[in-house]
Order: sequence, then structure tokens, then C-alpha cells
Amino acid sequence: MLKTLLNSNRMTKRLITISIDSCFVVLAFWSAMFLRLETLDVLFEPVYWLVALSILPASLLIFVKFGLYRAVLRYLSSKATWSIIAAVAVSTSFLVIAGFFYSAALPKSVPIIYFTLSLMFIGGSRVLFRSMVSIITREVKQGVVIYGAGSAGRQLAIGLASGAEYETVAFIDDDNAKQGSVIQGSQVIALSQLDDVLKNNNVKKILLALPSASRSERKQVLTKLERFSIEVQTIPGIMDVIEGRASSDEILDVDIDDLLGREPVSPHSDLLQSNIYNKVVMVTGAGGSIGSELCRQIIRLQPTKLVLFELSEFGLYQIDRELNELVQQKQLNVEIVPIIGSVQRINRVENVLKAFSVETVYHAAAYKHVPLVENNIVEGVRNNVFGTMYAAQAAVKAGVDTFVLVSTDKAVRPTNVMGATKRMAELVLQALANQQSSTRFCMVRFGNVLGSSGSVVPLFRKQIKDGGPVTLTHNDITRYFMTIPEAAQLVIQAGAMGKGGDVFVLDMGEPVRIRDLAVKLIRLSGLDVKDELNPHGDIEIQCTGLRPGEKLYEELLIGDNVETTDHERIMTASEVMLPWEKLEVIINELDDASHHFQHQKIRDLLMHAPLAYKPNDPIADMLFLAKKADPKLDYNNTDKGGKIVSFEQGKNLKA
Repeated sequence: MLKTLLNSNRMTKRLITISIDSCFVVLAFWSAMFLRLETLDVLFEPVYWLVALSILPASLLIFVKFGLYRAVLRYLSSKATWSIIAAVAVSTSFLVIAGFFYSAALPKSVPIIYFTLSLMFIGGSRVLFRSMVSIITREVKQGVVIYGAGSAGRQLAIGLASGAEYETVAFIDDDNAKQGSVIQGSQVIALSQLDDVLKNNNVKKILLALPSASRSERKQVLTKLERFSIEVQTIPGIMDVIEGRASSDEILDVDIDDLLGREPVSPHSDLLQSNIYNKVVMVTGAGGSIGSELCRQIIRLQPTKLVLFELSEFGLYQIDRELNELVQQKQLNVEIVPIIGSVQRINRVENVLKAFSVETVYHAAAYKHVPLVENNIVEGVRNNVFGTMYAAQAAVKAGVDTFVLVSTDKAVRPTNVMGATKRMAELVLQALANQQSSTRFCMVRFGNVLGSSGSVVPLFRKQIKDGGPVTLTHNDITRYFMTIPEAAQLVIQAGAMGKGGDVFVLDMGEPVRIRDLAVKLIRLSGLDVKDELNPHGDIEIQCTGLRPGEKLYEELLIGDNVETTDHERIMTASEVMLPWEKLEVIINELDDASHHFQHQKIRDLLMHAPLAYKPNDPIADMLFLAKKADPKLDYNNTDKGGKIVSFEQGKNLKA
């Protein structure tokens, strides 16, 4: 019956509640009279019936006014309780007025008894109802343990109690003073007692309520919780809440940032604003992972105009819509200019730069997925090398002040085409920087960014959600990691420090073993790793072998010529350079080879150029392999190698 009532519509519930309250008001009045006078003769006094019939509608109106029928009974709060007390008090006052108006001989103690009984009937019925609902729904609630018994933990427990999904079983806190106390009906325990709680209760997950903890502190907590193989979720950090990126009552998956424990560094405001504030800025590849984050940060630095240059129509649409919403929300005086275009069309780039008088360019347009570029060598060369060169040359012709290239650690001693093309792009900018002085060129090199397209972490999460297996290319593969916001922020600051031809390297911290990262994600999802030692585990980790062009370890520097800067996480490197006259020979040969789809010649050219490019695998380009398998497809005999002009003597030249 109670379940039927819970499932009925809102109006039905209100009518039932009003009917019950009506009975309670009348019952409270007559009970008060009987208890005081100890006789039933009062029932035969018409004046008392007049009083009873007067206070009934008045009390109901009072209850409506105080919102007693707006509150959802199953979620009864302390605020609602005070509303009940106030409403009953006003109803009692009306009883006194009605008694005086009808000249009824009401004993002085009757209003007091009436108040007490009404509070018991009206308030008590609601508390009883909530308790009954709690008992009924308790069986479907998941047990959770909250890590953190501070204000955030207490607020989270209150929020969970109001919902139908979770029930707080216990709190964990490292503060000895809090251990043993009871909060919201749940005991505060030490971490050492968690095993017993998990064994004796239906606990499905642990919720971290540590919004003010640093990333290193959160990492320590997560490391402690790994061994329990229970799902761990968290509420957002205090900065995310303050900056409006999240709500304090949100429950989220564990942030990979917390697993890495990398502490953010306060930006240098002068460096952030130097190339952006009150200027016209353009971002190429504005719809990509890095490009879109650059746009988000740039727009907050108040340029007069932000030009979004993007080849993907959908990507451009998404970032344009997001930024315009941000402009309206923050009331920013920034004009957003969405431009569809390819950096491989120099005339298009030049005309856009001139039309909008662009002063600063952040060049993030690139193909960066290593296996895909290995499979599409010509397009990788055209976009990463010539797209960068055309954009840079257009910037010089348009009188752009600053041009910043977003580069990669894969440009250091590359084993893949993507890395080789990005290193070639660096050489192009270095050569152009020495050829002229009107446009300041610089490059910013960093490792993998968390959450970018093709990033390993979203893939691992999906594989775990699907039941596995989690796939690795190699057990020992390691990578440097950085968050997208931090990478974008450091790119902006590094770009402001450039003098011309500078190669900046970001401090990526310690490299992370990808297998260790996978194990942590599995265990913090509440699952066990399935292996030879644990054949009954949940998720298996499989090694698929290194992909074409993939390295076990990444580097950030070619040599040891590295210097610090004023920013603790930005360094500058002195790398091998070529003057434009020597580099142009390579560029022309590469241009001709790519136009004629001469994949072997492209590889030879990249290997002979001063890139330190040493491929570990045969050519994996899909078109090249198709033509190799069926020579009839190569109508123009395009994939024969060609003569390579000697330029080895320039390999070690420094401009």
C-alpha cells in the first residue's frame, strides 16, 4: 500500500496529506479538552464545536502558507521541521483567538496541550512516514564509504541520504580526533578498519570528499585504496567548484590528475597576457584537443578578437558555440571569428591573417596520431611540414608579431613519421626566424596530454567498462603526461618568452609506466587484474605489440644544451638548425616527392635530413602497401625512389 502511495501523482499525495492533517487538528483539539477537563461532556457544548470548526480551515490555510504541502515527505529536512513547528504555533494562536471570539471557556493549559499534541500528530506522522520509506528503499540502496569526515563529507552524506541510490555506511578519516565519533548516524573509522567494514556491509564504492586536498595528497590516498579493489569516485576539487567547472555535490570518476599527483603551478600573469590582452589572436586547429583548450584560456585573457581557424566543420561548430556561450556568460568583450580552412592553402591563411589584422598565432593544426600518420605518410608530411611552413610564411607576409608552434616530444630522435614531420616543422620555423625579424617564431615541445583525442586513459576507461581486456602495446612502455589545461597555459606563457627561433621544453615531471596506470584504473574501478597470479580476476591486460613507429620511451631533448627560464616548468633548448638556403633544398625535394606519392623517397629524405630520424619498421603507408601488393595500381610508377640531393653537410650546422 505504501509503495502504491509513493508511486501516485503529486496532487493525490497532497489531498491525502491534507485529509490526515484535518483529522489530526480536530483530534488534537478534543484530546486537549478531554485531558484537561477529564470529561466527555465538552462534546455536547456547541461553543466548543464552533471553535473546532473554526480552527480547522484556519489551520489548513496556515499549513499551506508555511509550505507543509510543498515539502516532499521522504526528503524531510531540518528546515521543513522548523516550518512545521512554526505552523503549529500559529495554529495554536488562532485557537486562542477563536476561543476569545466565541467566549468559550478554554482553560489556559488547553492551547499548550493542543500545541504539543498537534506537533506530535502532524510532525510525528511525517517523521514516521519518512522512516517507513527509508526502510522500504534501504534494500535497494548501495552502501558507500565516504573518505573525509570534514564539512564536504558531511554535506555529501546529507545529500546521499536524500537520494534513493546510496547509503553512507561509514566515514574514513586520518584525523585521530575524529575516529570513533558518529556523523549522520555513521561511524568515523581509520583506514585500517576498512577491511572489516567491507566484509560486513554491502559497500559498492568509496567516495572521496577531499575537495581542498592537493593532488599529491589525493594520490597518496588513492595509492592506499588500490589494494581494496573497490570502485573509487570523488567530488570535484575546490578550484573546479570556485571556477564553475563543477558542482560541489557532483560525484565523478577519479581524475587521472590525482593518480599522477602532479601539482599545478600558478601562472605568470604577465606572460599570459603579453601576446593576447587587447590583441587579435588566431588559433589554427581550433577545434582540436589542444587548440580548443588554447581558445578557452585565450578568451579569458580578453583579446579584442579571436579567430578560430579549423578544417573540421563540426569541430569548428562545437568550439564556436562553446566560446560564444562563455562570452555571454562572463560578459566578455571579445569577437569570435569562426573560419573554415586548411593550413595547406597559403593564400587562404594569408588572406585571413590580413583581413582580421592578426597579431598572434598559435599553430596547433597537425596530424598527431602516430599509427595513423604512419598509415598516411603523404598527408602527414603535407599537413605537419608544409601546413606549418605555409602558415608561417603567411604570417610573415601578413605582418604577424608572434607565431607559436605547438610541438611534441616525439620530435626528439623520432622513430615515426609524425615525430619526424614535427621536427622538420621546427627546423622550418628556426630557419624563417633567422631569415627575417618582423615575425617572432618559437616552438613549445611537450609530451602526452591527458584526455586528448587518441589518449590512452579514455580508451582504458571504456575497455574496463566493457569488461576488458585492457590493451597495451608493451609491458614496459612509458610516457610523460600533462593535463590539457596545464599544457595550453604553459604554451601561452612560453610563447611570450620567445626571442626568435626558440625551442621551449615543458617540465613533464616523471615518466609514467602505462601498465601501472592501467592497473590503478582497474583496481579503482572496483575490479581485480586477471593474470597468472590471479586467474579469477575481472580484467585482463593484454600486450598487442608496439605499433608502427612507436617508441618504448619518449625524450624531450635532443642534446644536453638546456637552460632554465623565469618559469619553473619551462626550459629552453639549443637544437641543431639549418639556414633557409640549405633547408629549402630539402623542402623542395620533399614537396616533389609528396606530390608524386613517392613514399620511399619521402622516407629517405627524412632520414637524410638533420632530424635524427631512425625508423624501426618498414613503410606502413596504406597506399604504398596497396600498390606494392598490386603493381597495376601504380599507373604512374610513382613509388620508385628518386635521386636525393646531398645536403648531409648541413646536418650539424648552427645558425
